[in-house]
Amino acid sequence: MAQKKNTAQLIKELTEPVINEMGYRIWDVEYAKIGTDMHLEITIDSDSGINIEDCEKVHRAIEPLIDEADPIEAFYYLDVSSPGLERKLRTAEHFKKCVGETVELKLFSAFEGKKSVVGELVAYDEDTDCVTVREKNGSDITLGRRLISKANIYFEM
Repeated sequence: MAQKKNTAQLIKELTEPVINEMGYRIWDVEYAKIGTDMHLEITIDSDSGINIEDCEKVHRAIEPLIDEADPIEAFYYLDVSSPGLERKLRTAEHFKKCVGETVELKLFSAFEGKKSVVGELVAYDEDTDCVTVREKNGSDITLGRRLISKANIYFEM
């Protein structure tokens, strides 16, 4: 697993200057097996949002850069995408940027009888690596990120 994390970090460091120069920012980089194939997924964002043309433009710009550096020995698919409305929150930076947003946290095990929490992300404490979510009933729940199996922005239709 460590190799994948290192690969993702290496790819982020390699591509971030080019992506930033193009007016975008990296939201996330994941190198993971999907089905039987390895995928390098680079998720980009901008203040004005992301569309398919943005993804194609970034893909064309970074593919030769990654190919030249050749940091991944195995065959993989390069995917460039937007984080979407229900973007994943995986890093401390994600949680910091999304304070004020409605989030859904799925937990590894029940906490106060709950397997998931939906509410406004009111705080992220970097020192304790804890998030505080205000539920619709007004109560606050503070959880260590290590208790969260999956977190994302919650979009209700």
